[in-house]
Amino acid sequence: MTQKHNIILQPSGSRGQVEEGQSIRSAARDLGVEIESICAENATCGKCMVLIEEGRFEKYNIDSKRENVSPVTTEEAAYFARRPKLLKDKGWEVGQVRLSCQCKIQGDVLINVPEESRGNKQIVRKSASNREIEIKPSVRKYLVSMSPPTLERPIADWERLAKGLETSMALVRGTEEKLPRWHEFNIDYQCLRTLSSTLREAKWNVTVSVWQDREVIEVQAGYVEDSYGAAVDIGSTTVALYLCNLRTGEMLAAESEMNPQIVYGEDVMSRIQYTIEYPDGLEKLHKAIISTLNKLLKQAAKTANIKTSEILEMVLVGNSTMHHILLNLHPKDLGLAPFVPAIHKSVDVKARELGLHINPSGNIHVLPTIASFVGADTSAVIVAEEPHKQDENWLLIDVGTNAELVLGNRKRLVCTSTPTGPALEGAHVEYGMRAAPGAMERIEIDDKTLEPRYKVIGVDGWNTDHAEFIGKVKGICGSAIIDGVAELFRAGIVDSRGKFKQGLESTSSPKGNRIRKGESGWEYVIAWAEETSIGRDIPMTQQDVRQIQLAKAALFTAARTLLKRSGLETPDKIILAGGFGSYIDKEKAMLIGLIPDCVLDNVYAVGNAAGDGARIALLNVEKRREIEEVTRKVERFELPTDPEFQNQFMLATSFPHMSEPFPHIAHLIPIVWQTRWRRISRLNNLTTKGTKRHEGKDFKNLCDPLSPSW
Repeated sequence: MTQKHNIILQPSGSRGQVEEGQSIRSAARDLGVEIESICAENATCGKCMVLIEEGRFEKYNIDSKRENVSPVTTEEAAYFARRPKLLKDKGWEVGQVRLSCQCKIQGDVLINVPEESRGNKQIVRKSASNREIEIKPSVRKYLVSMSPPTLERPIADWERLAKGLETSMALVRGTEEKLPRWHEFNIDYQCLRTLSSTLREAKWNVTVSVWQDREVIEVQAGYVEDSYGAAVDIGSTTVALYLCNLRTGEMLAAESEMNPQIVYGEDVMSRIQYTIEYPDGLEKLHKAIISTLNKLLKQAAKTANIKTSEILEMVLVGNSTMHHILLNLHPKDLGLAPFVPAIHKSVDVKARELGLHINPSGNIHVLPTIASFVGADTSAVIVAEEPHKQDENWLLIDVGTNAELVLGNRKRLVCTSTPTGPALEGAHVEYGMRAAPGAMERIEIDDKTLEPRYKVIGVDGWNTDHAEFIGKVKGICGSAIIDGVAELFRAGIVDSRGKFKQGLESTSSPKGNRIRKGESGWEYVIAWAEETSIGRDIPMTQQDVRQIQLAKAALFTAARTLLKRSGLETPDKIILAGGFGSYIDKEKAMLIGLIPDCVLDNVYAVGNAAGDGARIALLNVEKRREIEEVTRKVERFELPTDPEFQNQFMLATSFPHMSEPFPHIAHLIPIVWQTRWRRISRLNNLTTKGTKRHEGKDFKNLCDPLSPSW
């Protein structure tokens, strides 16, 4: 019998066991990951290049080595020998980079599929929203005209420019505004080096770019009207960049890509662990994100028909781990109690110091972090949504691999974070995948026939509408995973504990019963093999349901903890931020208990609010000062310090919850579970005290908890 090995493909997150001797490209295809090739696998086109990652990856419990794949073939060696510049430009070496059509699996391996090799491109759902933004950029341009120096007035070039700038600023801004005097200005060193030649070539008529009304960062010949900036949201999974005109606020380009750090770990804790275990771990992660940012900058500048050197400022946001890695700060202390970051306040640093390819004198502004795992991205969400200016109590949830939550109003804000794991984005689900063509994005199950229907990214309508779906399905993305679990519960296929009910039959399927016992336990088949492009049935398994239970319990418990800390039963509004949060069905999310009960009309998604907040901070310098003040007043609550967390977490693993009332979706809960749920709610009195009072055997049997050890 052929030996099998574990293979993990990043950044898609697909994984599985494949037979020894199978080519990487063939194995990837079986797992739903398309790798480009136009040469019929003859090792001539080079479109199928992949990277073999080395090291111990605790997340997957594998040791990935180059020795776990077949040796470099003669064809591969010849291909790369003809392209030394390719290897040099990418920083790759033969053995690390392979042609997947030639490279065979001989052991456990983690493989990075570069962007240019991906056949089914990842859809990064982080588009910017239309918002009214008052334009007050930190970089302003002023036209300065000077008389040339003479023997009678041999004033130095910089002092001459500074005096002219003082006059121009007063003319443009008005004398009523307090402005710096000429001797209070600074000039960036890089700019100073070319100042003399620029002034003379321009015949002493120049446009001066001034940052924060105090530092000259660029001097250009003649009259130049526009300057440019970029706002960036660095997520654990995706990176989104928005290029803007700093004068008009117009967004000129939007670019996005998967975060390349996924190769080293899908969540923040695994990336922190990687930097601790490997001496060059931080360097690899830092270079990976800087390289991706430079690539996105180049793409955006090309779209806008400008040069990257014309970009004078960037505002970046990300969670605390992304923040530290971006700034090349070691994140190890974030992963160890008491989970302390290196800095909370905002950071300004020159672009050249980080190796970012904008104007070398340009400024990089990173918004402040709030708590150990509540980072600059949450600060940006606050900038965009402004809960601190409301009378109602708003609950902001940025849903992702790591979820950040903020609750409150103008009087008080509290925050926390919780790892939800990558299951909500497709990982750790047997046929889960990230949003890409071929991924199911919506699932419904008929509660009478128990037959499903689904929508697929890249194909219009439902699969029951037309035959175009045949052979298109590759897997299930996050929004459909939420749908699938909610529908299994609503249709009565799984009970409130998430267990499959035996003895049920889907009555209309010509292929047989969709509810069956598979290799790893009970499962429900959503798509039969002939409907897919991978040639296998795509089910949702008992283990898949368990993974969602764990993720949703963590998120709900975090929200309930903040509500309790604020003395609230329910929030007035729930705002779902982030690319993933924008695509989940709010009713189904509430049905499984992913979010607390709330009036459904008051639950809404706002898209990539972190990216919008970064864009607002780029275009309005006053918002930077405002968020600096607000974040210092936000109360931080660390879930590990809550003695009730474990009990509350176990209660939250049930659908929608073991004891919480969910009146706004009660009509969707199967009758048998409604009855039991009401009895539990009455006994519990919906309080922790009630829970403790009924911790005996009878209460356990009545509640039917997830595990007997609860």
